[in-house]
Amino acid sequence: MTKRSRRTHSAAFKAKVAMAAVKGERTLAELAQQFDVHPNQATEWKRQLQERAADVFGAGGTASSEPQVDLKELHAKIGQLTLENAFSYGLFLQAGRAPFSLPRSRTSTYPT
Repeated sequence: MTKRSRRTHSAAFKAKVAMAAVKGERTLAELAQQFDVHPNQATEWKRQLQERAADVFGAGGTASSEPQVDLKELHAKIGQLTLENAFSYGLFLQAGRAPFSLPRSRTSTYPT
């Protein structure tokens, strides 16, 4: 018996298998054979569908469960870290050594 390589299935395929399992018109073994997946995989997709079905109608219809990102806060953090890097780089140059090299660009703000 040869070992089958790991396959990735599209979300549409998973939904199709899970919906067929929820309908219950056929056994999981029959569905697994029909869709060429393991019965445990079909059971897992069915469980995930049932757990997340309420999310479709809740939270204003948004499908994303990711938190909202504050871009201004992230840009401020990037600026802060850039300044800290430039300051550290300047201190190492004053000490006469640079233990690391920073990428230079045409608009570099690092002290020279």
